Amino acid sequence: MAAKPSSVSASEYSEGSIRVLKGLEPVKQRPGMYTRTDNPLHIIQEVLDNAADEALAGYGKKIRITLHADGSVSVEDDGRGIPFGLHPEENAPVIELVFTRLHAGGKFDKGKGGAYSFSGGLHGVGVSVTNALATRLEATSYREGKAARLVFSAGDVIEPLVSRPLEAGERKQGTSVRVWPDAKYFESSALPMGELTHLLRSKAVLMPGVTVQLVNEKTRDTQTWQYKGGLRDYLMQTLTGDPVIPLFEGEGFADSGNESFAEGEGAAWAVAFTEDGQPMRESYVNLIPTSAGGTHESGLRDGLFNAVKSFIELHSLLPKGVKLLPEDVFARASYVLSAKVLDPQFQGQIKERLNSRDAVRLVSGFVRPALELWLNQHVDYGKKLAELAIKAAQTRQKAGQKVEKRKGSGVAVLPGKLTDCESKDIAHNEVFLVEGDSAGGSAKMGRDKESQAILPLRGKVLNTWEVERDRLFANNEIHDISVAIGVDPHGPNDTPDLSGLRYGKICILSDADVDGSHIQVLLLTLFFRHFPKLIETGHIYVARPPLFRVDVPARGKKPAAKMYALDEGELTAILDKCAKDGVPKEKCQISRFKGLGEMNAEQLWETTLNPDTRRLLPVQLGDVDFAATEGLITKLMGKGEAAARRELMELHGDAVEIDI
Repeated sequence: MAAKPSSVSASEYSEGSIRVLKGLEPVKQRPGMYTRTDNPLHIIQEVLDNAADEALAGYGKKIRITLHADGSVSVEDDGRGIPFGLHPEENAPVIELVFTRLHAGGKFDKGKGGAYSFSGGLHGVGVSVTNALATRLEATSYREGKAARLVFSAGDVIEPLVSRPLEAGERKQGTSVRVWPDAKYFESSALPMGELTHLLRSKAVLMPGVTVQLVNEKTRDTQTWQYKGGLRDYLMQTLTGDPVIPLFEGEGFADSGNESFAEGEGAAWAVAFTEDGQPMRESYVNLIPTSAGGTHESGLRDGLFNAVKSFIELHSLLPKGVKLLPEDVFARASYVLSAKVLDPQFQGQIKERLNSRDAVRLVSGFVRPALELWLNQHVDYGKKLAELAIKAAQTRQKAGQKVEKRKGSGVAVLPGKLTDCESKDIAHNEVFLVEGDSAGGSAKMGRDKESQAILPLRGKVLNTWEVERDRLFANNEIHDISVAIGVDPHGPNDTPDLSGLRYGKICILSDADVDGSHIQVLLLTLFFRHFPKLIETGHIYVARPPLFRVDVPARGKKPAAKMYALDEGELTAILDKCAKDGVPKEKCQISRFKGLGEMNAEQLWETTLNPDTRRLLPVQLGDVDFAATEGLITKLMGKGEAAARRELMELHGDAVEIDI
């Protein structure tokens, strides 16, 4: 007879255990999901970005930031002022909704008719996060001959909205926000002055004619920035080396007749090539700094590379045996890039990286023809740039050959089913361990032959958790993996010879279903148990192919599009976005990939192999120590561990997503 569960354990998890966070509670509970918590700069930047969005929309010419003696910060602009009348549906003042409701804002409706065509604000989240994490926030809006003020504390209204007529001499319109950040949410309550001044200076650079001012009450200093020269002057002031050729600058924006992009989308750029010094690289999307880069930077790289490559081919400058890669052109490039994207997709709330796939094509499409024309008008400069890129390619290839020689003469013959890449440079080479021959075939056709190798695996790989090292090579698949990557099996305390490593990235590429996950686990077990130094040195990756494809029909000026989703959550997000764009869910055709073999070469390249659009997860041990990870894998993969596995499943079974 089974023992009854104790009443204590039954009461631990019941209907009452589920909490529904309302209003701004989610932000206070998990501030790190919404902002940077090392210091309050990002919550001040949220207010600053709103002021910049007004200027970007053409309504403001001045932004003033004041650091008050009491630790609070004010941001003032001369834009349109936040509306303070009652919202037609919510029956509350609009200015109150902006500061107290997540996902309330004026930047959802893009294009003609919306209040903002281009903006850094997207989610209607930013300034409500600032409010939630402040002990006090005072907001004043000047518009329509009135001034309206209200005050919050920790996101709650403590002084309701009061509006009054403007006094003589008072400014006509704009918004003023004063924030007292709550120190308990931040590791340090001090603002990093270097970062703040750099941010303000860059806003002025990106908005020629707009004055940005910083007033410090404590030091009684005032700094003012206003640029008319734009990106070129800014880049020249920050370069650490002398340019080999004059700066290449330009801009390109789509007009109303463009079939692929909305009117106004495009980019402005300034690029310098130097032989020495640290390259200086900054990129922005709708004035938001993207410190981690993204697809707009990939577009710049793509455009520069293809233009230089076509110039080199046109003038037959490439020496025999030298292969040019994008990195050879890009390695010595410093740049400032400012992109305008109508509906940008950022990674995370703090918007450090742009993920919009179309941005690669958008930026590249304007940069490449502009640079090709410029190089052919200035052939001498073109030849100097070609020389710089060829020199970089030769240095890279020599380094790759040195690694090759160190292998000695006793090299094992590479497995016959390995489709190798042409390059010998391990920094750029990648090998994909692909499940099954059919997927292997698509991958071979879709890959970049220069730097991507494919090793198809037949069936399930052996569970190697309890296999002795000297018995490993009895298994053909494992023998082939070891020979292909050029590293012998070893233990966690060994110091293996990694000089024979043939690929900088070893990527596990399996189906997005349960079987694929199983193969992934078996391969990760192999690397953790028998090649731990490859994980430690950051060479192992897991590719994430999509589970769904969504075919969206043409709508208005927007052409038909193919979109991919990793899982159900992303699929829902894509369908919601289509519905917002006026395409009902039922008109979108959804296909579910049963496996990689169902994808053609082009789809596999676009979703899983292309470095600019794929998703690769690096495999790391994280904070957990080696022994703890070892114990957990023993429970999962050990032969005599059925009872421990069952206990683990009972404990965590309800957290698992199942694929039926």
